[in-house]
Amino acid sequence: MTQTPEPDWADRMEQAVLDAAIARAPVLGWNARLVRAACEDNGLSLGDEELLLPNGARDLAALFSRRHDDRALEALSAVEPASLKIRERIARAVSERLEAAAADLEAAKKCAAFLALPVNADLGLKLAWEGADQIWQWSGDTATDWNHYSKRTIVSGILIPALTMRLFDGKARADAFVAARIENVMTFEKWKAGKDFDAPLRKLTEALSRVRYGAKG
Repeated sequence: MTQTPEPDWADRMEQAVLDAAIARAPVLGWNARLVRAACEDNGLSLGDEELLLPNGARDLAALFSRRHDDRALEALSAVEPASLKIRERIARAVSERLEAAAADLEAAKKCAAFLALPVNADLGLKLAWEGADQIWQWSGDTATDWNHYSKRTIVSGILIPALTMRLFDGKARADAFVAARIENVMTFEKWKAGKDFDAPLRKLTEALSRVRYGAKG
């Protein structure tokens, strides 16, 4: 009689396979060969591998990125967001996320190269969005309108190049880039605050309304 795996078997095995992959990635790269080797290290058959990681190296990359997200949040748990200005919160959170990845430097470089392939661009953007979402949630963001999406798009656009710089060019260059980008964003937000971008749309709507229903008066 076949035993049913424990409910948390997949979670535990995913992390064990990821540990093995991190150790092997500097030599093997981030690919199907790495997935098979990491699974073999944990006594998993090809069938087990297909069950655990149906998308192979892409699933492994997602596990890796989410581990770094969790690691960054753990580091941030010692910080009170309300004690920082918003730009300081984002800078601190982005920095912790970069350092979380840098702790697995060589494996992270291989994974970054894998995600940079055109065929994996969609996954790279998705994972960056997840990281940005966690950063904004930690920062106390409660926006539910279009600002919810614009904020995450902005931080995603900072995370991707900043992570590449941190892995390949070092912490100082990455930190300088993040600081400059956040300053640019804050300058733009101040400028935008003084503009009424909805005015043209309102005027057009009012004009169409007059055409359809006739001017009042």
